[in-house]
Amino acid sequence: MYSVREDCARDLRGTLEALARAGYTGVEFAGTHNRSAKDLRGMLDDLGLKCCGTHTGLDTLLGDQLDRTVEFNLELGNRYLVVPWLAPERRTTKADWLATAALFDEIGEEVALQGLLVGYHNHHDEFQSVNGGPNGMDLFFSTSRHAIMQLDTGNAMHGGADPLTYLRRYPGRAITVHLKEYAASDELALIGEGDMDWQSVFDVCETTGGTEWYIVEQESYKVPPVEAVKRCLEALHRMGK
Repeated sequence: MYSVREDCARDLRGTLEALARAGYTGVEFAGTHNRSAKDLRGMLDDLGLKCCGTHTGLDTLLGDQLDRTVEFNLELGNRYLVVPWLAPERRTTKADWLATAALFDEIGEEVALQGLLVGYHNHHDEFQSVNGGPNGMDLFFSTSRHAIMQLDTGNAMHGGADPLTYLRRYPGRAITVHLKEYAASDELALIGEGDMDWQSVFDVCETTGGTEWYIVEQESYKVPPVEAVKRCLEALHRMGK
């Protein structure tokens, strides 16, 4: 839903209806647009959609807020609590990354009691070396035992990494995957228009990654956002997805 966030701010139900008509079977929320879990779940149920994730700020998974966050997501019907961003103090040094990984495992163990999973969504700079050593992505996922890896394919390539490498390196961890195109010559490329080896991505996700959901994310637009994600889905259908 981050791909169509401005449409959602104007007309959330209408945007969900457009996505359902386009053929989407689930959505990942990036913000609740001041709706209750009951209201959101009602919209999804009316349209035959499932919730395949929420982008959830780390602060809402700490202290007294955790119980409220768990309750909200259980009512929404969502299992996947994915942190989309980390503050610099949680990701600058090797010690930061190791402490953050340990914190995610503590949270993961607690929410697992309710059947939920906690994970992290990468950007491009996690693939840069930390003080001459391993990069943030490897520090985090080689330390964490429980966090799911919401690999963003386009962000990985933008960071100079091969998404296939990370899908193979951390088997069974890529429970949800953000499908984003990368094209060195076209920053507006939609899925199927760039340099991504999509068939290999699908093969590794489905044999090694443990992937349960593919999630389209489009952050640059040559056409209106709803049309862009519709075209992305059409391209995926042509690829057999």
